[in-house]
Amino acid sequence: MIEVYAKRLRLPFIRNNYRDLIADARENKPDYAEFLEEILKGETMSRNENCIQKRLQLAHFPNRMTLEDFQTEHLRIEIQQKVKELSTLEFIQKGENVILIGNPGTGKSALSICLGVEACLNNMSVLFIGVSDLLIEIREAMSQNQILRYKKRFESFDLVILDELGYCSFDQKSGEILFNLISSRNGKKSIVVTSNLELNRWKEIFRDEVLTAAMIDRLAYKAHMINMTGQSYRLKETKKWVEEKSEK
Repeated sequence: MIEVYAKRLRLPFIRNNYRDLIADARENKPDYAEFLEEILKGETMSRNENCIQKRLQLAHFPNRMTLEDFQTEHLRIEIQQKVKELSTLEFIQKGENVILIGNPGTGKSALSICLGVEACLNNMSVLFIGVSDLLIEIREAMSQNQILRYKKRFESFDLVILDELGYCSFDQKSGEILFNLISSRNGKKSIVVTSNLELNRWKEIFRDEVLTAAMIDRLAYKAHMINMTGQSYRLKETKKWVEEKSEK
């Protein structure tokens, strides 16, 4: 009957582990309070882990990296210090944005993923989306008259990561909708943007100087600006791999 009750009460940890818990209790002979505490602790930990895995899945990261995985040796000292500051996630609690700018291969996307994963591990909801995919979703929502629903979903995340701004351009209508989406989060919820273009070149993306200026104003106000321009970490690793292969 324990399995039946546990299933009805939606207690999967107890349902799957009660036999082992009882066997362990017979051997170690804890008092009733200790035994009950151990059961509830296991159920709580199991649920927390399941919630974390669900948040990671819903975030749609292209891969999963933690801050412990992120290598900073190739970065300037001031950037290494900034990474430590951001790793506290205080910027999310304050609703501040982060703009990561630099040439390809310098770790912009990797850092954004690490921050997003860390947020998931700390009970925060995250959306990771490439700007080219965002553009497709905006156009689909427009065609289906679902922009308000899309906006509500966009606002719901504790952190939104917009990856690779600069590789595709926006038409006037899509740019205005993106501006509206960003404005709806301004000062309340955080956005991380990665871009290969300096801010003074963003007019190449939005093709409208007024809209571009307004977009930058929303994103950059009190934002953490990090210029990661430098030697490509991926190129460095590729050269190392080629050299190692040639030596064999």
